[in-house]
Amino acid sequence: MHKNLRRTALAALVGVSFTAGWVTPAAARPASSPPDRAAPLQACFVYVSPIGQAGWSYQHDLGRQAMAQALGDQVRTRVVEAVAEGPDSERVMRDLAAQGCGLVFATSFGYLAPALRVAAEFAQVKFEHAGGYKTAANLNTYNARYYEARWLAGWLAGRQSQTGVAGYVAGFAVPEVVQGINAFTLGMRAANPKAEVRLVWLNAWFDPAREREAALSLIAQGADVLTNHSGSPAVAQAAEEKGVMLLAYQSDMARFAPRAQLAAVTHHWGGHYTQVARAVIAGTWQPKPVWGGLKDGLVQLSALNPALPAEVKAGVQQRQQALMAGRLKPFAAPLIDNTGRSRLATGALDDAAIAGMDWLVQGVIGTLPQRP
Repeated sequence: MHKNLRRTALAALVGVSFTAGWVTPAAARPASSPPDRAAPLQACFVYVSPIGQAGWSYQHDLGRQAMAQALGDQVRTRVVEAVAEGPDSERVMRDLAAQGCGLVFATSFGYLAPALRVAAEFAQVKFEHAGGYKTAANLNTYNARYYEARWLAGWLAGRQSQTGVAGYVAGFAVPEVVQGINAFTLGMRAANPKAEVRLVWLNAWFDPAREREAALSLIAQGADVLTNHSGSPAVAQAAEEKGVMLLAYQSDMARFAPRAQLAAVTHHWGGHYTQVARAVIAGTWQPKPVWGGLKDGLVQLSALNPALPAEVKAGVQQRQQALMAGRLKPFAAPLIDNTGRSRLATGALDDAAIAGMDWLVQGVIGTLPQRP
């Protein structure tokens, strides 16, 4: 995480006990709850980037807003944004737990170890971690099968690309990101077997300047369609400026790329957050990992450009229905990696293999960063 985000995170720490941090201000509520009525659940959210107008944290915040609207005075919500992964996030979560948050949503992959440590100290607080792979008695994980919609986005890119080259701006090489790169590439090659996806790693989740620089470098390499796994609208804006196509990620980026955007892989957390909060309020919450997909509504291919040919829209719809029904599996054999090694000869990858994916499929031009 770059230095200005770290400074922002530290500033957030100073104000973490602030009344203004509550989305519903205390002044709007009675000084004390009626004796026959339970106090509202304090649900707190920690974001790795600024909320902004689009992107990862923005979508999580839309989910928070939907939860608050659905539950009304049963819940109060609090937000700390632009919190760096690592020690900063641990301090923020510890402060939130100490100040009465009964439910903490830790919404970035690198928050897992800090959340586990804080959860061990505050057994009465429930923690929900986005994208994690470990649970505890009071910590659950939740994730979406983004790769399902990524496959669809790749197929659409393959149908529309003239050069057969897509550019992919990626954050960190965690399994979720690798799944997305591979699914997008497989979808694109299902439409155009000769297609290739050129890859640039940021090693950051949110860095608008570097996101833009990466997008421009990919366009210079022949990409006429872009996609990304990064936190700002910079890739969308670069696509619009340079006249290439865009498969947006996380949010509908049409406001930033009205001509460039073909569709968007969008995240939808409102229903899940509402369900979790209701379970905590009712005392029925349990640490049962959630990994939902298209059929659960957690991820969608949305905002299809109205100018797309009718047969292309129909093709997207048909394949989406097949994915939701389980007839189309994004990671079905034969699977060959981009070094030529056979990874799967028959069948389809199971959840364990998908969750631990650490290789790139044939058609990806790039490598995985070496792990320290």
